[in-house]
Amino acid sequence: MSFLRASFKLKDTLSKRGSSLIDISEEVLAALNEKKPVIALESTILTHGMPPPHNLNTAVAVEGIVRDQGVVPATVAVIGGRIKVGLSKEQLSHLADPNTPKVKTSRRDYPFVLSKKLNGGTTVSGTILVAKAVGINIFVTGGIGGVHRNGENTLDISADLNELGRNCILTVCSGVKSILDIERTLEYLETQGVCVACYGGSLTFPAFYSKDSGYTAPYQVQDPREAARLLKAALDLNISSGVLLAVPVPKEFSIEYDTMEAHIELALRKAQREHKFGKDITPFLLQELANITDGKSLETNMALIKNNALVGGKIAKELSNLPEKPFSVTTTRKYPVVIGGSNLDSVINLNDDIKMLSPELLSSTMCT
Repeated sequence: MSFLRASFKLKDTLSKRGSSLIDISEEVLAALNEKKPVIALESTILTHGMPPPHNLNTAVAVEGIVRDQGVVPATVAVIGGRIKVGLSKEQLSHLADPNTPKVKTSRRDYPFVLSKKLNGGTTVSGTILVAKAVGINIFVTGGIGGVHRNGENTLDISADLNELGRNCILTVCSGVKSILDIERTLEYLETQGVCVACYGGSLTFPAFYSKDSGYTAPYQVQDPREAARLLKAALDLNISSGVLLAVPVPKEFSIEYDTMEAHIELALRKAQREHKFGKDITPFLLQELANITDGKSLETNMALIKNNALVGGKIAKELSNLPEKPFSVTTTRKYPVVIGGSNLDSVINLNDDIKMLSPELLSSTMCT
């Protein structure tokens, strides 16, 4: 994708902002150039994730939480066929307006949305793609997409998982959206080489609305500093896959897992009756759950993303304080070491003809 490669030039000078399909706000660009902490935020929260006025209010609140910690928020979206990194209040309001046409935009959608000069709310995958291209290493969201229930038959698997496996970036979230198949999603993340860790000292993997999904993560970190060091190690190794940090929803907003499962089953059956699938199913289910729970699930959704922004901001600050010296291999040896292998081709000449043992003799030889 040449337009993303060209975007690296944008970090050099403001005068080159029009030379690609990505526009970086002056605030974000200055922070990147000065190596100040920056956090990427997705925009489907504005366009598809929450109803008005909660969508705009939550997006503004999340940006405020990030700024309060001395970190620059960089909300990613598409407006009029231009990728935007860092939005003004007017642009946030424009995307949040239900009368503004917009497309839910992941990696696959960019060519169409840009060529048609449309508006787009970027998903987890769509945001990670752009954030990494412009040099942002931390991304905060509510929950990631994953393998949908019955995905072993439908092959309905979110592009979020592949993008997490393609980019070394820290994604701070409250786990996998609980409308999905969490167990298979964790397996898929392992296949993609994504390092999954829980935040707060427990291996218990959260289920978005609930603190406990019944599954565990392979790793855990206690605090923002440990999380920053985890990301720093991945960046220093220059590996292509990312790190997923699962932050449990605050206890006072957590919904009992079994209770939420019953609500999800009702919503899934309705989605099936109304033939909802693909990119339409997640917004439909989120809205249906809000209706079933009388707004409780929406309240939890808003609380967890604000909490994730708080955690992400702390991690960004810690990362900016870590020394830039990259990971290196040290040795006490005073002489060069050559690591490799050798192949030896051999030709064998037999002086006598090959003689085959009879089955009886072969059997007795093997027993001996």
